[in-house]
Amino acid sequence: MQRLWDLVHALDVRSKRMAKTMGVTGPQRLVIRVLGRSPWMTASDISGTLGMHPSTLTGILSRLESHRMIERRTDEADRRRTRFRLTPNGVEVDRERKGTVEAAVRRALGRADASIVDKAERMVELLTQELSRDE
Repeated sequence: MQRLWDLVHALDVRSKRMAKTMGVTGPQRLVIRVLGRSPWMTASDISGTLGMHPSTLTGILSRLESHRMIERRTDEADRRRTRFRLTPNGVEVDRERKGTVEAAVRRALGRADASIVDKAERMVELLTQELSRDE
């Protein structure tokens, strides 16, 4: 349990550091990374891709828009839908590699052999399933 709390704390610390240095938190950076790869996604698409609750995503999208990192546009084919893409500011943040959570993950993965990564991935899946269960 202690290692999990350590990981959660380290993610939180890195997210706050990213907010200071890059202007976005870890979750905001995830949304930017997704939109950098697939522009004009809907909120539902982003939510599904990240496994993020729609209400959580709504706040992130609002903050990114207020910081001029993303723009929204009404879907021409279905006026009920809104689509999102990165602005030039968002593209700049998407290109940044230093000081990010994913840079730390890449470094850690580079230090681990494949069997450790496979086992860790499976354990995280099991923990996620158990934590998501209704008791």
